[in-house]
Amino acid sequence: MSTPPLASGPEGKGALGPLLATVLDALDAGTRARGGPLPAGGPAAVAARLRKAVGDALPDHGDPQALAVVVRALAEGSADPADPLCAAHLHCPPLAVATAADLAVSVLNPSLDSWDQAPAASELEAVVTRALARQAGLTDALVTTGGTESNQLALLLARESLGGSMRLVRGDNAHHSLARAAWLLGLPEPVVVPAPTGTLDPAALDAALTALPGPRPPVVVAATAGTTDAGLIDPLPDIAALCRTHGARLHIDAAYGGGLLFSDRHRPRLTGLDAADTVTLDLHKLGWQPVAAGLLAVRDPADLAALHHQADYLSADDDTEAGLPDLLGRSLRTTRRPDILKIAVTLKTLGRHGLGTLVDQVCDHARAFAALVQDHPTLELHAPPTISTVLFRPKGATDTTVAEIRRRLLTEGRAVLGRARIDGRLWLKTTFLNPHTRPRDLAALLKLVEGNTPA
Repeated sequence: MSTPPLASGPEGKGALGPLLATVLDALDAGTRARGGPLPAGGPAAVAARLRKAVGDALPDHGDPQALAVVVRALAEGSADPADPLCAAHLHCPPLAVATAADLAVSVLNPSLDSWDQAPAASELEAVVTRALARQAGLTDALVTTGGTESNQLALLLARESLGGSMRLVRGDNAHHSLARAAWLLGLPEPVVVPAPTGTLDPAALDAALTALPGPRPPVVVAATAGTTDAGLIDPLPDIAALCRTHGARLHIDAAYGGGLLFSDRHRPRLTGLDAADTVTLDLHKLGWQPVAAGLLAVRDPADLAALHHQADYLSADDDTEAGLPDLLGRSLRTTRRPDILKIAVTLKTLGRHGLGTLVDQVCDHARAFAALVQDHPTLELHAPPTISTVLFRPKGATDTTVAEIRRRLLTEGRAVLGRARIDGRLWLKTTFLNPHTRPRDLAALLKLVEGNTPA
């Protein structure tokens, strides 16, 4: 057997061309075989089809058709976020231009753990992250794998900035990753503040901060701009004012809502974001990037000194003194692909206004869907949407019925709806992230729910 060709180098273009055609054909074949937003049959049926297609995962002798076979099987068994009836999660359909840029990263395969492995990529990351940080009113930003890593980094930087001890105060609407990050970092059990309307209550926050026993460790307050369940935004200006009064540090998890920064129409909803010490952003939500595309923006670049780490084979002191950039302080990870390229290409191609238009479109879809629910005689709307998430349920249905409707549509592969428990009841959740969604798609979603609701 001849040596397989490489993706880069002099033979790369000739080798990749036919393979890309194979991948595109396999994706198309798998999508047509699936025939909807989700493979039908449920977990056991999907697993059986996948196992049958793949067969021996590590055969003694290779199969030249493996690329076509496995990609087709994956496509047939995947949820498709580009299908308008796939509207459960903060899982966006990626832009073609971003996906094409991601291919270039895979071909070039830079690693952002030392300058000599990623000369241009390291500079591109510095330029683009600072531009995005300025959009949030901050100074610099680190690239992460998403909101979970960003939130963990934010608490780590806060702990080190505040002297190694800290108490987290968060709303009970906060993302689960904050509580988990506190546990991973060995912090005390977080103080949980009520969010009776779905957003953190400033009066309750004031009371919680006032009641902390003294002498107390330094405090970081975590607010949310775009809750996972309903897309709600905490009253950021009020929370920022309380942090100033009580001398607390402020972190804002804007993994979902941060995309509103691109929209002239919706940006005012994030007033107060620039008062934060750190902000979580996530462009594989309202940024239409392939996973992963997270960021943590920081107000004070000096906070990043806590991440400094020296490894002689990557960041020798004499190399750094000679002018080679030290990249280890830009992440807790060592080997790290330049996810910034797809972001950079997207920003340059669409501009802020182009991205803002996409944000406006999906927010409009959510409002249109909410209006359909509001006018429907047998459905109940939880509340008008804040961003692009809508919660609804059949009137008079039990929580068991709501859960069964969702699972039935999943098992049949007809629609992907999420679930959220709010106000003591279970709701169906739709999160609109596809700017190509049409009015008839919105009507089709409602018809599916209506048709699967027991009379």
